Amino acid sequence: MSDSAPDDLFANTPTSSGDYNASAIEVLEGLEPVRRRPGMYIGGTDDRALHHLAAEVLDNAMDEAVAGHATRIEMRLEEGEPGTAGRLIIADNGRGIPVDEHPKFPGKSTLEVILSTLHSGGKFSGKAYATSGGLHGVGVSVVNALSSHTRVEVARDKQLYAQEFSRGITQGGLQSLGAAPNRRGTTVAFTPDPEIFGDRKFTPKRLFKLARSKAYLFAGVEIRWKCAAALVSDDVPAEATFKFPGGLADHLAEQIGTRECVTAQPFAGSQDFPLVDGIGQGRVEWAIAWPLYADSVFSWYCNTVPTPDGGTHEQGLRMALTRGLRAFGELVGAKKAKDITADDVMTGAEVMLSVFIRDPQFQSQTKDRLTSPEAARLVENAVRDHFDHFLTDNMERGKALLGEVMERMDERLKRKQEREIKRKSATNAKKLRLPGKLTDCSGEGGRETELFIVEGDSAGGSAKQARDRKSQAILPIRGKILNVASATNDKIRANSEIADLSLALGCGTRKDCDADQLRYDRIIIMTDADVDGAHIATLLMTFFFQEMPDIVKKGHLFLAQPPLYRLTAGKESRYARDDAHRAELEATVFKGKKVEVSRFKGLGEMNPQQLRETTMAPETRGLIRITLPQEFEDRAGVARLVDELMGRNPEHRFNFIQNRAGEVDRDLIDA
Repeated sequence: MSDSAPDDLFANTPTSSGDYNASAIEVLEGLEPVRRRPGMYIGGTDDRALHHLAAEVLDNAMDEAVAGHATRIEMRLEEGEPGTAGRLIIADNGRGIPVDEHPKFPGKSTLEVILSTLHSGGKFSGKAYATSGGLHGVGVSVVNALSSHTRVEVARDKQLYAQEFSRGITQGGLQSLGAAPNRRGTTVAFTPDPEIFGDRKFTPKRLFKLARSKAYLFAGVEIRWKCAAALVSDDVPAEATFKFPGGLADHLAEQIGTRECVTAQPFAGSQDFPLVDGIGQGRVEWAIAWPLYADSVFSWYCNTVPTPDGGTHEQGLRMALTRGLRAFGELVGAKKAKDITADDVMTGAEVMLSVFIRDPQFQSQTKDRLTSPEAARLVENAVRDHFDHFLTDNMERGKALLGEVMERMDERLKRKQEREIKRKSATNAKKLRLPGKLTDCSGEGGRETELFIVEGDSAGGSAKQARDRKSQAILPIRGKILNVASATNDKIRANSEIADLSLALGCGTRKDCDADQLRYDRIIIMTDADVDGAHIATLLMTFFFQEMPDIVKKGHLFLAQPPLYRLTAGKESRYARDDAHRAELEATVFKGKKVEVSRFKGLGEMNPQQLRETTMAPETRGLIRITLPQEFEDRAGVARLVDELMGRNPEHRFNFIQNRAGEVDRDLIDA
């Protein structure tokens, strides 16, 4: 085969490069990249991202406290100018940001460099901070870039200094405000930019809980909360002071309250990690209880930063508890204890874990998951010895916990065995192949089982946590599947997403489709409440209309109705399906009230509890049943309908829409 290209290979390629030249290449400087692409730095521009700004500034103050230089932090929320999220002020009594001229930037104070330059800070070498939540030198500069106004005051060496910024741009030089003999530390006041965050506002309750949780995470700090009178509610006082000498143990005790637990005492403690070459590697603190009849509640932290997705510190704790219980079971002669898994130990537990480590690595700038590999080993070794003592110092306590965990293990093994038997029975003893990404339910095929076809792995993960394991199965699909109406049979058979879907349903396609062999009673298409989600749902319906019309005729196909908005006023919250539903709620339920509106950009943005409550739980959700018009119910009619709506000829679609626009009707049912 010749290495040279045929002469006509590029015959139809345009010869002009048009406007694509050197002038088309942009070079973003200063903090401009943050304003252009805020999602890269704070994960988006939604409510979560807005409150991430507060966490970044508070983390800096906490780093001063953990390093031993601050004992007090104040968080104050003000209303701010109309149309803004509010003004947040966070102050500490630490060392204060340096204000002398930075050697690399003549004429600029170090304060200005830190606030207006990405990747600047004192946490890279470990000399100023042994452990810290801020790592990359982007936290406070990102806050500055995304704020319409920022003012920083520094009390250092008994002198007070201040500097102001707008959208990351310095508004004048460093000001010397005179002597401040009784003051020290840094005060950061900022107003998030409406150009970035729109009409979103700080949620007082969320900030109040953030301040409280930080005080639990470091026993040596006092955090003072203040809130503007107009923002005070039953859940948020005007002022409060948090200081918890017991740390996480105090937090857990408050959270458990009077509920009965498997063990009378929680498993709580702390441990410094071993020195390496005379240098401390940090420490770990934990508090764990096993309440009776409770759902699991996990709180993971690294250097006081919440890591909601867990990570390597979580893995270390799970290994310590699992191996410790297995060893204790062997000690007391429980032979089956070797089959205990981490899920058996953690199910139903309320766990708080906080680690302080040097140079932690996170999955992203928002620090949702810790990825430092050494954290697993450090945490396991530190916790394991304490857990062994917890079990053996009081044998009755140890046996009570072991018995509870082994009951869960027995239930898990029993469910697994029943599931295997039922699935075999449901397919008439035929060997069943299922797609690897299908998370199946334990119930039999037929009545009251459901398959949710979910858009994307992120939403699939939330759906797996939100589902009823007995009756609800989850099959995530990636993006927009093949349009079967305009594809050849060979292309349809070769498509992996369609193959996975056909395998999961188990009822065959086209002339071989037998609805009686369907493995689930309901097939529910669950996509984002946006244009892309509607397109994906349309492609899936096209698949069912063409490949499995009997499934549609017999009423097995549904559309989920995820909400687009969450409306909150005080303690009352409601969900709205669309703009019209939102307007209806604002005019009725929330009439005359100050309403906070959150918009869900996708299913993956909802936490499992919200997804279950709004979209998956039979008692609270809404479903649309997909049916075929009577005139299209025979096979020829179905083929004609699919061709008109999804075929290659756009005129057919146009005519169909023109002729039937007045007949649109949704059969919304509570199912």
